[in-house]
Amino acid sequence: MTKVTTGATMSLDGYIADPSHGGFEYLFQWYENGDVETLTATPELTFRTSAVSARHIRDLTERTGALVVGRRLFDMTNGWGGRHPLDVPVVVVTHSVPDGWEPENDSFVFVTDGIESAIERAKTIAGDKEVGVNGGTIATQVIQAGLLDEVHVDLVPVLLGDGIPLFADLKIAPLQLDGPISVVEGTGVTHLAYRVRSTA
Repeated sequence: MTKVTTGATMSLDGYIADPSHGGFEYLFQWYENGDVETLTATPELTFRTSAVSARHIRDLTERTGALVVGRRLFDMTNGWGGRHPLDVPVVVVTHSVPDGWEPENDSFVFVTDGIESAIERAKTIAGDKEVGVNGGTIATQVIQAGLLDEVHVDLVPVLLGDGIPLFADLKIAPLQLDGPISVVEGTGVTHLAYRVRSTA
């Protein structure tokens, strides 16, 4: 069965971005604080992390078969220039296919009939690999629908003071998780994983 996970880099006070959808110069310092290079599908994007974090990124890349993201992120990144840096197909949850894009190609599939359909489509694409769900609104929808298996957090030593949480406006809180099922200490970051308890 295909595992569905979500993950994000998070501040110690629980935010994945500041109130203006920024703060990444603090949150993402760990991507540039080491001497081990990790290439991506985007030529101008190369991570330089500790060896531990490089292994973490490589493992994540190898086990991910598809991603599910929202239309907002797709628009903010301009569709990553045509291919996501993880070099996997991306299912975009949207109300309508963006102008100039086909409903489906090797890089993007636009799903207009809800989060459940998007997850099913992503599972088909991923095969025996994992489906990764972008943080924020989409992750909240997936966990509320009972479709999320694991939560991964890259915890960084910064306090943003205010901002956007990983699961904003969660309607099923409190929701307990099991774990951590994995703890990996990088430089300037702790990689954590938790299993979502079944609510059935």
